[in-house]
Amino acid sequence: MAALTKATIDDIDVHGKRVLLREDLNVPMRDGAIVDDRRIRAAIPTIEALRSRSARVIVVAHLGRPKGRINDGLRLGPVAARLSELLGADVRLASDVVGDSAQSMVASLRDGDIGMLENVRFEPGEEANDPAFARQLAAFGDVYVNDAFGTAHRAHASTEGVAHILPAVAGKLMARELEMLGGVLDDAKTPVVAIVGGAKISTKVGVLDHLLDRVDVLWVAGAMACTFYRALGESTGTSLVEEEHVATAKRLLEAAPGRRADLRLPVDAVIAEQAVDGAPTQVVAWKAIPDGWMVVDAGPDTVTSIAADCEAAGTIIWNGPLGIYEIPAFAAGTREVALAVAASKATSVIGGGDLAAAVQKAGVADKISFISTGGGATIEFLEGRVLPGVAALRDREVARR
Repeated sequence: MAALTKATIDDIDVHGKRVLLREDLNVPMRDGAIVDDRRIRAAIPTIEALRSRSARVIVVAHLGRPKGRINDGLRLGPVAARLSELLGADVRLASDVVGDSAQSMVASLRDGDIGMLENVRFEPGEEANDPAFARQLAAFGDVYVNDAFGTAHRAHASTEGVAHILPAVAGKLMARELEMLGGVLDDAKTPVVAIVGGAKISTKVGVLDHLLDRVDVLWVAGAMACTFYRALGESTGTSLVEEEHVATAKRLLEAAPGRRADLRLPVDAVIAEQAVDGAPTQVVAWKAIPDGWMVVDAGPDTVTSIAADCEAAGTIIWNGPLGIYEIPAFAAGTREVALAVAASKATSVIGGGDLAAAVQKAGVADKISFISTGGGATIEFLEGRVLPGVAALRDREVARR
């Protein structure tokens, strides 16, 4: 695990203070109901820690993409209600972000109380990182805590702007994300095996390039492997291929022999004529994908090879599914690799988003060392990028002075 250089809530005094707490509570919703509350559950340890130290907690969060306009379908009522249930305490929800309701709610808080501002993205100043809006938010707090790793790659008012106004530290979840993700890149037990899946190479080029120098084995999986096979001159049928990135795949393949990692591609695939449940499938070698067929999942020989690498690994990094896991018939590869990662003695870190849901569905989430709550933030961290929401936090030695 990497040493944490950023200050946390354990480095500051919050007794009786108003703590402006940024959480990532952007949960999936359907017909007004929460589909998956994992992000809300992940926020509980920080909130409880602050309450136990008599802080007055003001939660700042967003839901969906209202683009600076009020959208009644994206109000935080269901989120506040679920948070209240999990905490066993009342969460007072303001009906606006920085208006009269928010000001009244904040003024009513006493030590140990919890309040929540309405969807911060209702305000146009949020995504614009408007200094005036950041000052309005900051006026509610004495201390700022960022626990929203999933939004740390965004330089928004509530993730970056406020951190330059108030004393700013990391929450427990943010600290854990930085320790675990930093550890697998800088302080990992070898051999380090990385599995990068998903549909498009365009979203993972930076990750692949960065990991080539950081890991021992790098598997390229999912539909984006088809772009690599096209770069090798192979036919890929009707599989998804990003034609504009074939040259990028070729560059990575040519560079790999001189880098640390052994770059590996799938050796076989499950194919179908249509990406629909119930469609007939067959298993073929990657050099034998017929016209009119598409890759929908990793083949059994590929899964066996990945599983063997996982068994021998000291550290496993996995981001992105191996197939169209949302369709049960095409989820076997992702499920079997999830079981292999769970059975491994290695430290395992899994990227958030689709893969987190797939691992949960496989029933092995509790056997993974760490499942990141980030999507884009995790990818950018694995690319080696500086995340604005992290960079703005105080360094540990500064906070302790």
